[in-house]
Amino acid sequence: MNPNHTIEKMRAMRMKTMAELYHQNLSEGLPGELSTDEFLAMLVQAEWEERQTRRITRLIKQAGFRLQAVPTDIDYHARRGLDKTQITRLLSLSFIGKAENIILTGPTGVGKSWLGQAIGHQACHRQIKTRYFGTTHFFDQAKLARLEGTYPKFMKSLNKTSLLILDDFGLHPMDSSDRGLLLDLIDARHGRGSTILCSQIPVSSWHQVIGEGTMADAILDRVVYSSHRIKLNGESLRKKQRLNQ
Repeated sequence: MNPNHTIEKMRAMRMKTMAELYHQNLSEGLPGELSTDEFLAMLVQAEWEERQTRRITRLIKQAGFRLQAVPTDIDYHARRGLDKTQITRLLSLSFIGKAENIILTGPTGVGKSWLGQAIGHQACHRQIKTRYFGTTHFFDQAKLARLEGTYPKFMKSLNKTSLLILDDFGLHPMDSSDRGLLLDLIDARHGRGSTILCSQIPVSSWHQVIGEGTMADAILDRVVYSSHRIKLNGESLRKKQRLNQ
């Protein structure tokens, strides 16, 4: 069998990493210390690892994160009220399997958005489909989808997302359209997917921010009682960074 034909077939089947590694070993001489089975296992392992890396990269891009936040950079020394045991447990992502939510609250600049997106990055690295939205941007996208007639498709894609992050929740008062969109989203995801809500507004004020008592009750009942809550405090980290520059 012509090795070049084998390489071309590998490339045609999109086994590019296997093809390149096979070509490299042919050029340099097959490693004599490896059996045929071991050499084949090496090729398959290299292809598998490359595909996993590409998938993770694709998931991170599709998530639409605003920050490149990674769990290894979490600062537990700053006095922000972070419980390392709790954060470690959440980073295990078992809450996603249980369709539980996370609520991150605290004043501006203490790292709510960063922490939410760090958990999101962890999910992507575990190959869990994740999406990130500023809440206002979510409303804008959903309203645009309605106008374009793609609302069912837009919502279906979000409902299939295992982890959804809504940032700056409650930053602006909601109108009736916003409330309806939020209820659609929360109701469809209840018991099926996990949502992280990041907000400067304390949970005790969310009812007022959402407005319209009945809909606020329906939304909060589906979110708050199945949530892990983290209240961050302290000075703005962005302010500290500017002072240290």
